[in-house]
Amino acid sequence: MEELEKVLERARKEPLDEEEYAKLKASLQTLGYLVQLVENKDTTIHRLRQMLFGASTEKTSEVLPTNGVARQAENPTVNPKVPAEKASHKGHGRNGAEAYSGAEKVRIAHESLKPGDRCPHCQKGKVYHQAQPGVLVRVVGQAALKATVYELEKLRCNLCSDVFTAKPPAGVGTEKYDETSASMIALLKYGSGLPFHRLERLQGCLGIPLPAATQWEIVKEITGVLKPAYEELIRQAAQGEVVHNDDTTMKILAMMPARGPTEECTEEKSERTGVFTSGIVSTREGRRIALFFTGRKHAGENLAEVLSQRASELGPPIQMCDALSRNPPKEFQVILANCIAHGRRKFVEVTENFPEECRYVLEQLREVYKNDALAREQGMSPEQRLHFHQVKSGPRMKDLEAWFKKQFAERKVEPNSGLGEAILYMQKYWDKLTLFLRQARAPLDNNIVEQTLKMAILHRKNALFYKTQNGARVGDLFMSFIYTCQLCGANPFDYLTELQRHRRELFRSPAEWMPWNYTNTLERGVASGEAPS
Repeated sequence: MEELEKVLERARKEPLDEEEYAKLKASLQTLGYLVQLVENKDTTIHRLRQMLFGASTEKTSEVLPTNGVARQAENPTVNPKVPAEKASHKGHGRNGAEAYSGAEKVRIAHESLKPGDRCPHCQKGKVYHQAQPGVLVRVVGQAALKATVYELEKLRCNLCSDVFTAKPPAGVGTEKYDETSASMIALLKYGSGLPFHRLERLQGCLGIPLPAATQWEIVKEITGVLKPAYEELIRQAAQGEVVHNDDTTMKILAMMPARGPTEECTEEKSERTGVFTSGIVSTREGRRIALFFTGRKHAGENLAEVLSQRASELGPPIQMCDALSRNPPKEFQVILANCIAHGRRKFVEVTENFPEECRYVLEQLREVYKNDALAREQGMSPEQRLHFHQVKSGPRMKDLEAWFKKQFAERKVEPNSGLGEAILYMQKYWDKLTLFLRQARAPLDNNIVEQTLKMAILHRKNALFYKTQNGARVGDLFMSFIYTCQLCGANPFDYLTELQRHRRELFRSPAEWMPWNYTNTLERGVASGEAPS
């Protein structure tokens, strides 16, 4: 630094000699190299901030810096000196009575009038029934699991000492915990992320004890009842037209290495050390099925096991995943598509350093997503959607591909920079990223399975781990049922309860007891007069 300061002082008075010029040139080159390193490091730090605190949004309007010039370019009528008004968003407001689909409905007749009576006000007209009743919604609090203690009166003969006990009410049953208890525990644990010990504490505060060990025994016991439906769910998913898959990390204590001399790993040694939860979402005829698998296997291996049940006459499905090599199944042929959202995110991460370049890329992709949303809103068939994308999105993607090539050909972007790496990623997987322009039904991204895995992540955040592989299997089964019900618009509590109540019928024909058709099966059973098994 002292030598550089002397060079700078001399440069004020007279020209530099060759030695001083070389020294200053080397310093400037070093500075340029450090700027490049800081740029990459800044990208990494930015990603770390998102991992720690979460990315608030990746919307183009929020990610890119807005200014009057940009807004005026988009709309010449905009005054750049006037700040843009925030778009009014529809608020949540209050839930209407129709939103309470699971509420008990009680019909109350008028206390003094009935249809056909004379009007009490004008005494001339007659009152008639209205199709839309008046509604009152009343919400009450209660324990997650409610208990009823039946005190059966006992009478004893003073002569023969025989004891006569009152009979319990009809429908009470002989089991302490009925089907709804198991359904509620499973829904709270695997659907809402409430660990057993927290539910135990909550129930204890409300005077209805429910030990964590008892909760586990209840949910473990009904897995045998639900197994036929789970196997049928996997078989149905194997026939899907489009399958999505991805992984997230998970912990199973029995699979973790011993942490001390007193601990032992109960699992046999494996070449792999990681434990994952794989999420698979299969789409067929508009229905979506979610599956979860936890263990050593990666998403591609779990998908291969599912596809092993695929009918031989069906062609290869479209698979949507990110570009990791462990996601595609090795044993089965698929039509592979990669997620545009993953490629787009790489540009989002470097917008601070390359705002104008990233603006162009993100705005082009935004129009592609708008086209896809429009096709969905208009209810286009897969073939119509394909043609629509080819006409509307094809030219934009072609321009984007040419722009990528131009950046390197004209040396506008350094390949090792953050922007260069984002462009290289898109170029490397371009054919798979643009499959939606050549194949009907091919999706744009893998967001649906990312959302699905949030259920496993919620369990990981709250319960931290599974204790054993068997515990993980139980969790996978219930998460698969619960999230598939959510995707199909079914009530998971009602679904799990009805499967337990109709276990014989379920074993005979599990295909009739899927989340999307079990209500029709129940209606047919009621019409034929069948009683629950």
